[in-house]
Amino acid sequence: MKVYPIKFKPILKEKIWGGHKLGSLLSKDTNKDNIGESWEISDVNGNISEVSNGIYQGTNIKDLIVAHEAAFLGANNFQHFGHNFPLLIKFLDANTDLSVQVHPDNEMAKIQHNSFGKTEMWYIMDSDEDANIVIGLKDKNTNPKILNHITSDNVEAVFNREIVKKGDSFFIPAGKIHAIGAGVLAAEIQQTSDITYRVYDWDRKDDQGEKRELHTQLAEQATKHFESNGKAEYQLQSNKSTNLVNCDYFTTNIINVNDTFEKNYENLDSFIIFMCVEGTASITAGGITETLKIGETILLPAETKEIVFSSHNAKLLEVYIDGDLSKTLLKAS
Repeated sequence: MKVYPIKFKPILKEKIWGGHKLGSLLSKDTNKDNIGESWEISDVNGNISEVSNGIYQGTNIKDLIVAHEAAFLGANNFQHFGHNFPLLIKFLDANTDLSVQVHPDNEMAKIQHNSFGKTEMWYIMDSDEDANIVIGLKDKNTNPKILNHITSDNVEAVFNREIVKKGDSFFIPAGKIHAIGAGVLAAEIQQTSDITYRVYDWDRKDDQGEKRELHTQLAEQATKHFESNGKAEYQLQSNKSTNLVNCDYFTTNIINVNDTFEKNYENLDSFIIFMCVEGTASITAGGITETLKIGETILLPAETKEIVFSSHNAKLLEVYIDGDLSKTLLKAS
């Protein structure tokens, strides 16, 4: 297939907790004040990303996978996922707190929904003063049955909160209680799954005066205990990849680009995604250069061998799959 930096049209999602930063800070094409998510690369049914540039413009990500298979996904990814794209890539803007929630792991998701589970990560791009996230339970000995009885009186005693700032990164494996708090703008990388079990929604009501559905019994079954808050400890290096998350479902690094340099991907058996979380950079592959501004995302096919990066000051999330895919329970048919 033709190798070049592929861009997709963002799919914008209105949310009860959404705000305006995806438009005002990330230049998404919207004038609405409740846009909570921009799905940058998606293969979720009903939300298939369409290519916006180059020779594949107008085709969608499913078309590319079907036409090019391992050349696009990588041989190991194609073996395990077939004609399905394994990741969902997003930017999120929380004007108010998201619901406290948890996602099932692969095993539970397969039984309950015939789907993959949802392990994810966040990179904090911007945050208001004292903005925070819910991440895990305060006490590892807490009985998950309490999730059926969360109220405004006990919510702060049960869930762990962490103050966040720009540059923080958190890993949220399936089974971990979590919620992005008000004032947080984040990049999110996750398994392709749209399954969420709400535990508590701050007693808010929608435009019809109704509270959103909770899924406390499923959440109780899905919830696991974790010793760590999942925060990455890392030191940025100029023009090199610094690891944030390395799990079976995805690897995410951050590259601080402040010069022109070349990186070889010949030994990587995967597509590569770059999300610009700060500044502006140019990326060249296959003889074609694309500019990547904050809030933009590109994908390079697995056949990509070399990429040239150039910027005075940009930060890019570098995402690919290099894990033990034998742990995935849904195989390509």
